[in-house]
Amino acid sequence: MKIDIFNHIFPKAYFDKMFEVLPNGKDMHKRVRAVPSIVDLDERFRIMDKFGDYVQIICLGAPPIEVYGAAAIATEMAKIANDGMAELVRRYPDRFPGFIASLPMNDPPGLGAVGVQIFSNVLGRPLDKPETMPLFDLMAELDLPIWLHPARGADFPDYKGEKKSHYEIWWTFGWPYETSVAMAHLVFAGLFDKHPNLKIITHHLGAMIPYFEGRVGPGWDQLGTRTSDEDYTLLLKKLKKRPLDYFHMFYADTAVFGSKSATVCGLDFFGADKVLFASDSPFDPEKGSAYIRWTIDILDKLEITDAERKAIYEGNARRLLKLK
Repeated sequence: MKIDIFNHIFPKAYFDKMFEVLPNGKDMHKRVRAVPSIVDLDERFRIMDKFGDYVQIICLGAPPIEVYGAAAIATEMAKIANDGMAELVRRYPDRFPGFIASLPMNDPPGLGAVGVQIFSNVLGRPLDKPETMPLFDLMAELDLPIWLHPARGADFPDYKGEKKSHYEIWWTFGWPYETSVAMAHLVFAGLFDKHPNLKIITHHLGAMIPYFEGRVGPGWDQLGTRTSDEDYTLLLKKLKKRPLDYFHMFYADTAVFGSKSATVCGLDFFGADKVLFASDSPFDPEKGSAYIRWTIDILDKLEITDAERKAIYEGNARRLLKLK
């Protein structure tokens, strides 16, 4: 079986509410509303049927819930989303064995799923702020994973002297940067020293981290040598491990849009026991099936053992998500 652990969906009630709350959404709002299978189950099942013994763990698509408004609105949106996804899991357990809860990070509620999805920032603030750190304490206690998804819009300029990002650079390069920055903040906040068994699944195979292993490793071993206004060498002494070692403690998914070289690089960095199959469906040129097909084709042809391939396809997901 292939358990696709990162797939975006909008329950119909949430989809309708989204248009009510933010009728003229732009950028990612525009993108997610133009993909039929993100809300149309018949279209989604037609795509899924192409891949045999294949199931999806479902979660909301971008944008983050907190962008829709104040805490009360965001909490209402989260309840509609989670109730809707829970109902889909109840109605179609052979399609959707579990869902990832969405939390309004400007008003975090409790949990009721196989894990939670968080985004790389909370309305422009890092994840290691005191008001959001209790979520990590909770997930460590529950021993359930956190899915880390990037979030950045065109209003984040490519250069500080400009007002916006051009050519969708905010997505192409901005999202991997967002994920990597969020990972770094959590590492240097000492999160893994506090919770060494915490499970965080980073989207897009750990973003920039595997490719920049040299900078993350020997480069950050020299933390503080490039900084004049703070003594980061004290932080290095406080951490129990090298910065690089903490980045190896993250998990990662295979959603790299059909890139074999990125898959090989990420798998080499994290290892087969920390990589989970994910396609990022349905955000592909064919609105649902291409990313699934490309990812399966790459994984099936990789020079890895059958045991490693099975771990990536389903074993790691069953263990982390506590699936039967």
